[in-house]
Amino acid sequence: MADTRPHLAYVFERFPSFTQTFCVREILELERQGLRPLIFSIRDTRGEIPRHFPDALYERVHFLPPEKELVDSVKQLKSDGHLPQSAVLALREWKDRPDTRDKQRLYEAAWIGWKMREAGVRHAHSHFAGVGARTAWWLRRLHGFTYSFTGHANDLWSRNDLPLTLADLMRDASLVATVSDYSARDLRERFPEAAAKVRRVYNGLDLAPFRAAAARRDPAAVWQAPGGPLILSVGRLIEKKGFDDLIRACARLRDCGAGPFRCVIVGDGPLETELADLIRQLDIADRVTLAGPRSQPEIIDLLQHAALFALPCVTEADGGKDNLPTVLMEAMAARVACASTRLAGVPEMVIDGITGRLVDERRPDDFAGILAEMIASPDTCETMGRAGEERAARLFAQEATARSLRRLLIGHGLTRFDPGLVARDPITSVQYARQMPLRIRQAFWKAAHREKSEIRISTSETISNQD
Repeated sequence: MADTRPHLAYVFERFPSFTQTFCVREILELERQGLRPLIFSIRDTRGEIPRHFPDALYERVHFLPPEKELVDSVKQLKSDGHLPQSAVLALREWKDRPDTRDKQRLYEAAWIGWKMREAGVRHAHSHFAGVGARTAWWLRRLHGFTYSFTGHANDLWSRNDLPLTLADLMRDASLVATVSDYSARDLRERFPEAAAKVRRVYNGLDLAPFRAAAARRDPAAVWQAPGGPLILSVGRLIEKKGFDDLIRACARLRDCGAGPFRCVIVGDGPLETELADLIRQLDIADRVTLAGPRSQPEIIDLLQHAALFALPCVTEADGGKDNLPTVLMEAMAARVACASTRLAGVPEMVIDGITGRLVDERRPDDFAGILAEMIASPDTCETMGRAGEERAARLFAQEATARSLRRLLIGHGLTRFDPGLVARDPITSVQYARQMPLRIRQAFWKAAHREKSEIRISTSETISNQD
């Protein structure tokens, strides 16, 4: 009978969520590659709108109970003797303390850890150095499990008053993944004692719909469109996206006589009124449109008809900033040249003069300059777009990024031992075996060899049956 037990746990603050579809892509691709995660979501997302994931995905997630029900459930687990002594002592220590975020993480970890023990897994991975990772930190303290997390952007750089610090998370994690070489260097420099744990794993993208848009792209129609070439931008209307700089750059582009063009900004957010006021002040409503939120198919259609993609990212007042904006990745995959800023991981995507153009942040005049150059050189833009498409396929395909993470998790011994899982990937087999004492290593190689033989036999029988 096939082994269907999970290999590790994933602890999300919210899953699945429309704003974090890359997490869904990662889970589904890891499963396709043979890794079976036990999924927890601290927040219940079943009532979120839009609810655009299949019901089967929600049914596989362990949503934590509401707060009071969670506390009562943990107290019952304690009474029934289902919690380890370390968890019992921590709950006793925190019993009379006022309710805090730390105390909430403790109860979450007690409940999740019980579920993990039942399933036979002892490692949890989380996305963002936030609620999920902090709950995973408590899993280590209460249950003795290991944890890892993927750090992204604001969770690494924004100032906050969370009880557990990033230094705490870095110190105690078994592995820290992050989504760019820039953030990997930054974490190693800021936390040298944890430097050996840090690995870069790019966010993955389902390239297929964007490459299909690229195949449909008609450069002549793009550059001769009524109203002029389309400058497209997509994102939440928040400070770090730099949309105010994009609007100012478009005004300068108009004033310098660059010819007809249109700029469409897709998205909604807290700065919508402020950006609309700026468009009116600059009298550029005939060129710049705030288009509101759009579905992914609608965005893909816009990319197909865009001359270039613009996102002048900036550092926010509290230190927050984008790291590896997915929208740039998507534009590149759709064969659209990109204009952006030299910030965090952006230069790892947009190579200046190769896949697009870059300027320093908060320089709208300079940004207008590169927009003017790109609009004036359609052939160069199309060449950049093709180079961007190739780079996206090479670096950001979800198959490759999930494989990198899978190898790290297995190679660091953070998944439940499964000879069949590691035997399928020679690199993982070597990494895994190096960690074992000689006697156990020999047993592992025997089990792995037996699994490989079974796989070969199974494959041969399948081929024979097909013949």
